[in-house]
Amino acid sequence: MTRIFSTCKYLTMLQKMFIDNSLLKMGKLLLLLLLLMGLVGCTSFGKGAMQAVLEKTEEEDTRRCDVRGKAFAGIDASITRTHEETRGKTKVLMTHGVGDHLAGYSTEFLEKLARELKLNATSANYIDIKLSAALIENPKDLGNLRISHLFNEDKSRELIFYELTWSDITRGEKSLLSYDNSGEYSFRRAMLNSMLKTFSNDTGPDPIIYLGKSRELILAAFAQAFCWMATRDWEDLPASGQHICFGLDESSTNHIMYDDYIFVSHSLGSRITIDGLQRIAALFANPEEFAKGGIKVTMNPDGGFKAMMPDGQNVSVSSTSIQAFKNKHIPIFMMSNQLPMLQMGRELPKVTGQIAEYCNPSGSNYASRMLRETSIIAFSDPNDLLSYDVHPDFKDKYLDSRLCPTVTSIIINIAKVISVYDVKGLANPFKAHVGYDTDDRVVAMIANGIGGPNTSDVTKKRCEWRKMID
Repeated sequence: MTRIFSTCKYLTMLQKMFIDNSLLKMGKLLLLLLLLMGLVGCTSFGKGAMQAVLEKTEEEDTRRCDVRGKAFAGIDASITRTHEETRGKTKVLMTHGVGDHLAGYSTEFLEKLARELKLNATSANYIDIKLSAALIENPKDLGNLRISHLFNEDKSRELIFYELTWSDITRGEKSLLSYDNSGEYSFRRAMLNSMLKTFSNDTGPDPIIYLGKSRELILAAFAQAFCWMATRDWEDLPASGQHICFGLDESSTNHIMYDDYIFVSHSLGSRITIDGLQRIAALFANPEEFAKGGIKVTMNPDGGFKAMMPDGQNVSVSSTSIQAFKNKHIPIFMMSNQLPMLQMGRELPKVTGQIAEYCNPSGSNYASRMLRETSIIAFSDPNDLLSYDVHPDFKDKYLDSRLCPTVTSIIINIAKVISVYDVKGLANPFKAHVGYDTDDRVVAMIANGIGGPNTSDVTKKRCEWRKMID
């Protein structure tokens, strides 16, 4: 009897996990679990326990949300500022994580964000730019940049949203495992194991590929996306086709000075965003290091530089653009953060442990910073198997000091924790990893921040903020 009771308890927990799992809506699997419960002689018991668990889900949402760090503003504050000052634009760049993605993957998140920001109108068409690059050897298709223009009805509030899709870079290499998902192998697996193997084959290779030769291509895609964001407004963008953004010349200075740049990332995308900014910091500090493959770099007396391509094309970065970046504050909203895991086995940036020297106005290297501040707001579900909290000392040891990084850590339950007989037994790990961008609390904090006058009601009611003071 004890064995039957234990088995029933375990299967009841599994039942609830798959009912709650938005990715695995498979009636056959639920039926299989019910049949298993019948085989061990606990059908009626399982039905009663299952009913009790389902009734419990109707109760008040008890998922935790703990915020540790400084107050931070959301996107709304930027939209309000650019409207009141009548200059500059609010621009958001989103970078996806592991798994194959197609252009448009951010649609649900963007619609929720637009509602939170009260942006109820959009341009009739979006823009798709097929990315390529100049400062890399053998440039190829670097993915897609989809750009959307959102505003309210009287166009007094405006947002330009950039969605970077880099899966094109890794898709060819991942095809090496395609045979493993074919019928030749999949039919030999148990149903659940087959689903897990397909998920593993889609997501597992991306971090490995990123640490190899494709890393430079992915970072070039990020740099191109950032370049388009920093050099053009909506009306100046190409309508479609494959294009290269050729640097930050004098005409970019006003954009950099007055536009607000905000990054949103998920999973591996967080590592890509940080590495992309660190790559730009290294380029600004020592552009000669990027002179390879026939590329010649010429330094200007004022601190800018020009890179000349073998085909005669030039990429230039003006000293005024570099100086304008030094006064920028860039927030990065990281969902399912993987910075600690993907730091292992890698060399450190060339400049670490010197935040005070680079970021304090009285610091010895203050004039050599890249940005005034990079605010990392890291969301992590403790039940997300692929996410890690960012400890305060991480920024000192592992991030480029020239970015002037700060960290706010948000420990948040995305997936519901299922308690059975007063035991916290299960939380759906799939939901915990992929559910950030549809969680009301996450979207509210990205839109309206925390600790300010515009903090959303859902954040005030369902998140606890512990303010950190330097």
